[in-house]
Amino acid sequence: MSTPLQQNLLNMNLAVIQAYFEGLGEKAFRGRQVFKWIHQHGFCDFAEMTDISKELRSQLTQQACIKAPEIALQEISDDGTYKWLLRLADGNSIETVFIPEDDRGTLCISSQAGCVLNCTFCATARQGFNRNLEVHEIIGQLYVANQVLRKLTDNQREKNTRIITNVVMMGMGEPLLNFDNVNQAMDIMQDDLGYGLSKRRVTLSTSGVIPKIDKLKETNPVSLAVSLHAPNDKLRDQLVPLNKKYPIKDLMNACKRYVAGEPRRRVTMEYVMLKGINDNEKHARQLIKILSGVPAKVNLIPFNSFDGSGFERSGMDSINNFREILMQAGIVTVTRKTRGDDINAACGQLAGSIVDRTQRSKSCTPEAVNQS
Repeated sequence: MSTPLQQNLLNMNLAVIQAYFEGLGEKAFRGRQVFKWIHQHGFCDFAEMTDISKELRSQLTQQACIKAPEIALQEISDDGTYKWLLRLADGNSIETVFIPEDDRGTLCISSQAGCVLNCTFCATARQGFNRNLEVHEIIGQLYVANQVLRKLTDNQREKNTRIITNVVMMGMGEPLLNFDNVNQAMDIMQDDLGYGLSKRRVTLSTSGVIPKIDKLKETNPVSLAVSLHAPNDKLRDQLVPLNKKYPIKDLMNACKRYVAGEPRRRVTMEYVMLKGINDNEKHARQLIKILSGVPAKVNLIPFNSFDGSGFERSGMDSINNFREILMQAGIVTVTRKTRGDDINAACGQLAGSIVDRTQRSKSCTPEAVNQS
């Protein structure tokens, strides 16, 4: 158990932890050693870090800790997807999902307790918003997932899980509204002494916070995904209310800036398919128009229902027709395979447990959206 006086080393990227050790009167390389023990080996007990002196280990035990969120509940889907409900120290809970595939293992990480945005089709939005997550609560999700997966037997690992090869900031919350903490956590993910993930294997999904998209390009240009979900401002204003501040034209220009100078990079446009709302041929043609000149690919996401959503998933015929129209226009388009929906771990279903929620306007209802 940590005390208020102890420094949680999970809060520190490599530069910060090196400075911390220099502040203790140690060489910076001691910070690198401990950083590697934490993130590469998953250790939380300083006594087991055998390449540092007993004196320093004893000092760290008194002054520091390695404290990640605690697993309150683990669920495993029939398709092998893992979902963890992680309890935070203040009573909030967040959700983290691991999706095993033949060629990769993807961890979906949350960045906020709840979400300050009010996207009408998302379970997280219905939970309200409490606060941004700290660095240790963000990177702690990767730390905890690695610990769980390492404990599996070789047979279980072969059948159900693989090493975490990709991280997507697509869980609860808007990552760009917690920019500094998310940025530092992504530094740790990419550090060779941490998890060694390349920028193309870390994806940040945003609803379109344009100033922060520009800032991300300058500080940590990971793969970018945009929660688009509508091909015109009138409809997107209701599905994704942030659009009222950052409309589609401005957002598309920000996407162009993000990948400028890198001809092989594309921005992924996420588009949840809502029956009778955004899924007809007219909408497909509008989407083609707004993506003109934008280096993008489209990810069609069958809507994953949750209690009280008021929306329905588009039929597969509608989804396939929508996809075919986009592909005929030369836009790379894929339909995301739904994973973990039997344990409410699919896209848009993460909810957690949020204390002291904010009260939001209820004007953005499915009924209002239907009028567009």
